[in-house]
Amino acid sequence: MKANGGWKWSHLYLIAVFVVLYAPILYLVVYSFNSGGTMHGYDGFTLEWYGEVFSDTRLLIIVLNTFVVALFSSLLSTILGIVGAIAIHRVRRQRTKSALLSLNNVLIVNPDVVIGASFLILFTMIGLKLGFGSVLISHVAFSVPIVVLMILPKLQEMNPSLVDAAKDLGANGWDVLTKVILPYIKSGVFAGFFMALTYSLDDFAVTFFVTGNGFSTLSVEIYSRARQGVALNINALSTLLFLFTILLVVGYYLITRRNGRIQEAGARL
Repeated sequence: MKANGGWKWSHLYLIAVFVVLYAPILYLVVYSFNSGGTMHGYDGFTLEWYGEVFSDTRLLIIVLNTFVVALFSSLLSTILGIVGAIAIHRVRRQRTKSALLSLNNVLIVNPDVVIGASFLILFTMIGLKLGFGSVLISHVAFSVPIVVLMILPKLQEMNPSLVDAAKDLGANGWDVLTKVILPYIKSGVFAGFFMALTYSLDDFAVTFFVTGNGFSTLSVEIYSRARQGVALNINALSTLLFLFTILLVVGYYLITRRNGRIQEAGARL
Protein backbone atom coordinates (compact mmCIF):
# COMPACT_ATOMS: atom_id res chain seq x y z
CA MET A 1 0.00 0.00 0.00
CA LYS A 2 1.24 3.49 -0.87
CA ALA A 3 0.48 6.90 0.52
CA ASN A 4 0.13 10.07 -1.57
CA GLY A 5 3.04 10.83 -3.88
CA GLY A 6 4.11 7.22 -4.21
CA TRP A 7 5.38 6.93 -0.64
CA LYS A 8 4.97 3.55 1.00
CA TRP A 9 3.45 3.39 4.45
CA SER A 10 6.58 1.50 5.52
CA HIS A 11 8.63 4.60 4.62
CA LEU A 12 6.41 6.80 6.76
CA TYR A 13 6.67 4.32 9.62
CA LEU A 14 10.47 4.26 9.30
CA ILE A 15 10.60 8.07 9.35
CA ALA A 16 8.38 8.15 12.44
CA VAL A 17 10.66 5.66 14.22
CA PHE A 18 13.76 7.72 13.44
CA VAL A 19 12.02 10.91 14.61
CA VAL A 20 11.10 9.27 17.92
CA LEU A 21 14.66 7.98 18.35
CA TYR A 22 16.61 11.07 17.34
CA ALA A 23 14.34 13.97 18.28
CA PRO A 24 15.29 13.81 22.01
CA ILE A 25 18.97 13.67 21.08
CA LEU A 26 18.60 16.63 18.74
CA TYR A 27 16.74 18.52 21.48
CA LEU A 28 19.57 17.78 23.91
CA VAL A 29 22.24 18.89 21.41
CA VAL A 30 20.48 22.15 20.52
CA TYR A 31 20.04 23.18 24.16
CA SER A 32 23.68 22.41 24.94
CA PHE A 33 24.36 25.72 23.15
CA ASN A 34 21.63 27.66 24.99
CA SER A 35 22.87 30.73 26.86
CA GLY A 36 19.71 30.84 28.97
CA GLY A 37 20.81 28.05 31.28
CA THR A 38 17.55 26.10 31.04
CA MET A 39 15.79 23.81 28.59
CA HIS A 40 12.54 25.80 28.60
CA GLY A 41 13.51 28.60 26.24
CA TYR A 42 16.33 29.21 23.79
CA ASP A 43 17.93 32.60 24.54
CA GLY A 44 20.99 32.48 22.29
CA PHE A 45 24.10 30.60 21.21
CA THR A 46 26.97 29.98 23.64
CA LEU A 47 29.82 27.57 24.25
CA GLU A 48 29.82 28.25 27.98
CA TRP A 49 28.60 24.79 28.94
CA TYR A 50 31.31 23.09 26.92
CA GLY A 51 33.84 25.28 28.70
CA GLU A 52 32.42 24.11 32.03
CA VAL A 53 32.86 20.50 30.96
CA PHE A 54 36.54 20.97 30.14
CA SER A 55 37.19 23.06 33.28
CA ASP A 56 35.68 20.47 35.63
CA THR A 57 38.72 18.48 36.78
CA ARG A 58 36.67 15.81 38.53
CA LEU A 59 34.56 15.26 35.44
CA LEU A 60 37.65 14.95 33.23
CA ILE A 61 39.07 12.33 35.60
CA ILE A 62 35.78 10.41 35.36
CA VAL A 63 35.93 10.64 31.56
CA LEU A 64 39.46 9.22 31.69
CA ASN A 65 38.31 6.43 34.04
CA THR A 66 35.48 5.56 31.67
CA PHE A 67 37.69 5.29 28.60
CA VAL A 68 40.43 3.39 30.42
CA VAL A 69 37.90 0.83 31.66
CA ALA A 70 36.29 0.60 28.22
CA LEU A 71 39.59 0.11 26.38
CA PHE A 72 41.03 -2.42 28.83
CA SER A 73 37.78 -4.37 29.12
CA SER A 74 37.34 -4.40 25.33
CA LEU A 75 40.90 -5.63 24.81
CA LEU A 76 40.60 -8.37 27.43
CA SER A 77 37.12 -9.31 26.19
CA THR A 78 38.39 -9.60 22.63
CA ILE A 79 41.25 -11.89 23.65
CA LEU A 80 38.99 -14.09 25.77
CA GLY A 81 36.29 -13.97 23.09
CA ILE A 82 38.70 -15.24 20.45
CA VAL A 83 39.73 -18.14 22.67
CA GLY A 84 36.14 -18.91 23.59
CA ALA A 85 34.85 -18.76 20.02
CA ILE A 86 37.60 -21.05 18.76
CA ALA A 87 36.98 -23.49 21.62
CA ILE A 88 33.23 -23.61 20.93
CA HIS A 89 33.83 -23.94 17.19
CA ARG A 90 36.10 -26.95 17.69
CA VAL A 91 33.57 -28.88 19.77
CA ARG A 92 32.45 -31.88 17.72
CA ARG A 93 29.24 -32.88 19.49
CA GLN A 94 26.38 -30.63 18.43
CA ARG A 95 24.55 -31.01 21.74
CA THR A 96 27.62 -29.90 23.69
CA LYS A 97 28.17 -26.98 21.32
CA SER A 98 24.55 -25.89 21.70
CA ALA A 99 24.86 -26.07 25.48
CA LEU A 100 28.01 -23.92 25.43
CA LEU A 101 26.34 -21.37 23.16
CA SER A 102 23.34 -21.24 25.50
CA LEU A 103 25.61 -20.60 28.47
CA ASN A 104 27.42 -17.92 26.47
CA ASN A 105 24.12 -16.18 25.70
CA VAL A 106 22.93 -16.13 29.30
CA LEU A 107 24.81 -12.92 30.13
CA ILE A 108 23.40 -11.24 27.02
CA VAL A 109 19.73 -11.99 27.68
CA ASN A 110 20.01 -11.76 31.46
CA PRO A 111 18.83 -8.42 32.92
CA ASP A 112 21.67 -6.04 33.77
CA VAL A 113 20.25 -5.53 37.24
CA VAL A 114 20.62 -9.25 37.98
CA ILE A 115 24.19 -9.28 36.64
CA GLY A 116 25.13 -6.20 38.64
CA ALA A 117 23.62 -7.52 41.87
CA SER A 118 25.33 -10.89 41.35
CA PHE A 119 28.73 -9.29 40.92
CA LEU A 120 28.14 -7.06 43.95
CA ILE A 121 27.38 -10.11 46.09
CA LEU A 122 30.41 -11.95 44.69
CA PHE A 123 32.83 -9.08 45.31
CA THR A 124 31.45 -8.60 48.81
CA MET A 125 31.88 -12.30 49.61
CA ILE A 126 35.49 -12.48 48.42
CA GLY A 127 36.38 -9.14 49.98
CA LEU A 128 37.28 -7.34 46.77
CA LYS A 129 37.18 -3.57 47.18
CA LEU A 130 34.75 -1.89 44.81
CA GLY A 131 36.46 0.37 42.33
CA PHE A 132 38.43 0.09 39.12
CA GLY A 133 39.05 -3.64 39.46
CA SER A 134 35.44 -4.57 40.17
CA VAL A 135 34.15 -2.45 37.27
CA LEU A 136 36.76 -3.88 34.90
CA ILE A 137 35.95 -7.49 35.80
CA SER A 138 32.22 -6.88 35.41
CA HIS A 139 32.62 -5.21 32.02
CA VAL A 140 34.82 -8.02 30.77
CA ALA A 141 32.26 -10.58 31.94
CA PHE A 142 29.30 -9.12 30.02
CA SER A 143 31.41 -8.21 26.96
CA VAL A 144 32.98 -11.62 26.29
CA PRO A 145 29.71 -13.27 25.11
CA ILE A 146 29.19 -10.40 22.66
CA VAL A 147 32.67 -10.87 21.20
CA VAL A 148 32.09 -14.62 20.90
CA LEU A 149 28.90 -14.05 18.92
CA MET A 150 30.72 -11.65 16.59
CA ILE A 151 33.56 -14.09 15.88
CA LEU A 152 31.74 -17.43 15.64
CA PRO A 153 30.06 -16.73 12.26
CA LYS A 154 33.45 -15.96 10.71
CA LEU A 155 34.88 -19.20 12.05
CA GLN A 156 31.92 -21.10 10.62
CA GLU A 157 32.52 -19.49 7.22
CA MET A 158 36.18 -20.53 7.17
CA ASN A 159 37.02 -23.58 5.10
CA PRO A 160 38.56 -26.26 7.38
CA SER A 161 40.93 -27.23 4.58
CA LEU A 162 42.85 -23.98 5.19
CA VAL A 163 43.90 -25.21 8.62
CA ASP A 164 44.63 -28.72 7.33
CA ALA A 165 46.77 -27.32 4.51
CA ALA A 166 48.74 -25.15 6.94
CA LYS A 167 49.42 -28.15 9.18
CA ASP A 168 50.48 -30.25 6.18
CA LEU A 169 52.98 -27.53 5.29
CA GLY A 170 54.55 -27.77 8.74
CA ALA A 171 52.79 -24.97 10.60
CA ASN A 172 52.47 -25.43 14.36
CA GLY A 173 49.44 -24.44 16.41
CA TRP A 174 50.65 -20.87 16.98
CA ASP A 175 51.35 -20.37 13.27
CA VAL A 176 47.90 -21.68 12.37
CA LEU A 177 46.31 -19.28 14.83
CA THR A 178 48.28 -16.16 13.91
CA LYS A 179 48.75 -16.69 10.16
CA VAL A 180 45.55 -18.49 9.14
CA ILE A 181 42.71 -18.15 11.63
CA LEU A 182 43.21 -14.59 12.93
CA PRO A 183 43.67 -13.00 9.49
CA TYR A 184 40.49 -14.71 8.30
CA ILE A 185 38.33 -13.70 11.27
CA LYS A 186 39.81 -10.21 11.78
CA SER A 187 36.60 -8.48 10.64
CA GLY A 188 34.71 -10.38 13.35
CA VAL A 189 37.43 -9.49 15.86
CA PHE A 190 37.13 -5.78 15.02
CA ALA A 191 33.35 -6.02 15.24
CA GLY A 192 33.56 -7.70 18.64
CA PHE A 193 36.06 -5.14 19.93
CA PHE A 194 33.94 -2.17 18.88
CA MET A 195 30.77 -3.76 20.24
CA ALA A 196 32.48 -4.43 23.57
CA LEU A 197 33.82 -0.86 23.62
CA THR A 198 30.35 0.55 22.96
CA TYR A 199 28.69 -1.63 25.59
CA SER A 200 31.31 -0.68 28.18
CA LEU A 201 30.96 3.05 27.50
CA ASP A 202 27.18 2.81 27.57
CA ASP A 203 26.66 0.54 30.56
CA PHE A 204 24.97 1.94 33.63
CA ALA A 205 23.07 -0.77 35.50
CA VAL A 206 25.97 -3.16 36.11
CA THR A 207 28.44 -0.34 36.76
CA PHE A 208 26.09 1.29 39.26
CA PHE A 209 26.22 -1.82 41.46
CA VAL A 210 30.00 -2.38 41.38
CA THR A 211 31.29 1.20 41.54
CA GLY A 212 33.00 2.23 44.77
CA ASN A 213 33.00 5.61 46.50
CA GLY A 214 36.35 6.66 45.03
CA PHE A 215 35.67 5.55 41.47
CA SER A 216 32.95 6.45 38.98
CA THR A 217 32.16 6.33 35.28
CA LEU A 218 30.34 8.76 33.04
CA SER A 219 27.01 6.93 33.04
CA VAL A 220 26.88 6.84 36.84
CA GLU A 221 28.09 10.45 37.12
CA ILE A 222 25.54 11.78 34.62
CA TYR A 223 22.78 9.91 36.46
CA SER A 224 23.90 11.37 39.79
CA ARG A 225 24.01 14.92 38.43
CA ALA A 226 20.70 14.61 36.60
CA ARG A 227 18.98 13.66 39.88
CA GLN A 228 20.01 17.05 41.29
CA GLY A 229 18.47 18.90 38.34
CA VAL A 230 19.26 19.01 34.65
CA ALA A 231 22.21 21.34 34.03
CA LEU A 232 23.25 22.22 30.49
CA ASN A 233 26.80 21.04 31.09
CA ILE A 234 25.25 17.55 31.16
CA ASN A 235 23.80 18.34 27.72
CA ALA A 236 27.23 19.41 26.53
CA LEU A 237 28.87 16.27 27.89
CA SER A 238 26.17 14.06 26.38
CA THR A 239 26.61 15.80 23.02
CA LEU A 240 30.34 15.09 23.08
CA LEU A 241 29.66 11.44 23.88
CA PHE A 242 27.14 11.23 21.06
CA LEU A 243 29.67 12.67 18.60
CA PHE A 244 32.30 10.22 19.82
CA THR A 245 29.86 7.34 19.30
CA ILE A 246 29.24 8.52 15.74
CA LEU A 247 32.98 8.54 15.13
CA LEU A 248 33.19 4.95 16.41
CA VAL A 249 30.37 3.84 14.12
CA VAL A 250 31.91 5.59 11.11
CA GLY A 251 35.32 4.09 11.93
CA TYR A 252 33.84 0.61 12.21
CA TYR A 253 31.98 1.10 8.92
CA LEU A 254 35.14 2.22 7.12
CA ILE A 255 37.14 -0.70 8.51
CA THR A 256 34.53 -3.30 7.51
CA ARG A 257 34.17 -1.69 4.08
CA ARG A 258 37.93 -1.77 3.56
CA ASN A 259 38.11 -5.41 4.66
CA GLY A 260 35.26 -6.25 2.30
CA ARG A 261 37.10 -4.68 -0.63
CA ILE A 262 40.27 -6.57 0.26
CA GLN A 263 38.36 -9.86 0.41
CA GLU A 264 36.68 -9.13 -2.92
CA ALA A 265 40.04 -8.34 -4.51
CA GLY A 266 41.50 -11.54 -3.09
CA ALA A 267 38.56 -13.58 -4.41
CA ARG A 268 39.06 -12.15 -7.89
CA LEU A 269 42.72 -13.13 -7.87
